Amino acid sequence: MRRVAIVHDWLVVYAGAERVLEQMLRCYPEADLFGLVDFLPAGQRDFIGNKPVTTSFIQRLPKARKKYRSYLPLMPLAVEQFDLSAYDLVISSSHAVAKGVLTGPDQCHLCMCYSPIRYAWDLQHQYLHEAGLERGIKGWLAKVVLHYVRLWDVRTANGVDAFIAISRHIARRIRKVYGRESTVIYPPVDVADFPLCRDKEDFYVTASRMVPYKKVDLIVAAFSAMPGKRLIVIGEGPDFAKVRAKAGPNVQLLGFAGAEALRDHLQRARAFVFAAEEDFGIAPLEAQACGTPVIAFGKGGVLETIIPLPEAGGMDAAPAPTGVCFNEQSVAAIIAAVERFEGEGAAITPEACRENALRFAPERFRAEFTAFVEREWAAFRGDHVADALRPGRG
Repeated sequence: MRRVAIVHDWLVVYAGAERVLEQMLRCYPEADLFGLVDFLPAGQRDFIGNKPVTTSFIQRLPKARKKYRSYLPLMPLAVEQFDLSAYDLVISSSHAVAKGVLTGPDQCHLCMCYSPIRYAWDLQHQYLHEAGLERGIKGWLAKVVLHYVRLWDVRTANGVDAFIAISRHIARRIRKVYGRESTVIYPPVDVADFPLCRDKEDFYVTASRMVPYKKVDLIVAAFSAMPGKRLIVIGEGPDFAKVRAKAGPNVQLLGFAGAEALRDHLQRARAFVFAAEEDFGIAPLEAQACGTPVIAFGKGGVLETIIPLPEAGGMDAAPAPTGVCFNEQSVAAIIAAVERFEGEGAAITPEACRENALRFAPERFRAEFTAFVEREWAAFRGDHVADALRPGRG
């Protein structure tokens, strides 16, 4: 009987990667689960089927519950300590180090890659700047650590038999970093939890964790410069005070909002505004599931999840649009995109937005993921049978 292991980077919150993990476990409920740390609260373990999790030594290190990311220099060593020798099929769920698990020549290792380690590769300079680690002794230590993480990251890509990328954008990053091709399978979006609403009100909404790369401050500054337009901001995080300082009287900051409040605002909003460069981007699809158009920065995975308004004269041949894209992360670009939406947005219908979002439903993910795994498993086993029958083996 085939034994399956799934290795996830860490289990701390229920976020984008964990939504994918949830569906992976629905495809392979018999799989054993591994993670560097597991700090999921007792009442929030349903998405992993309340499975026990085999963790690494980082779980027991001082302040690991809050500071587990600080142990990045130890993570390559930690993930290599998992003994997976009893498993036939290993699936890594990796945006950091999970793909670095050690497997043998008779084990099939498939990697669901959310991205090569962002802060070690093309986003290193942005990460160091935002962390205040551009100069000084700490800065040089961080650069040295990231240098060795890159070397380890490339080496361990050789242990993966086949990669899944969560978008064409990430497939290009995998090709650039690892020199490997990958199969694109878009993450699941719970479109059923975001019902269509055709009746829109006269406000815009944005929702995300307030960290620098999300650029919520730019969205708030843009709307503060358009006092006749109302913006509601949902989310909290380290940049909350910075964002609040830029908010005019037409901008309302709600802070953290539960699932029901988020859904309600996404359903009623005139449009959802999004300024981050994301690898995929679930929030814009949740908005579209509600029938709400998206105004977004046109780079990264969002180009694969939004159908932008075409240029003048191109409407007849283009699919039904679901949003407007702007080409740079600036206040002026956001203002111009909002003005274009108000001038041409009538061409975007709630039904078109909903139809586009339905392409990313969980059922679609499970079907594509299972087909990929079984196809790669069959190919792997077939190669091994053929190898065993070759003359001169042994």
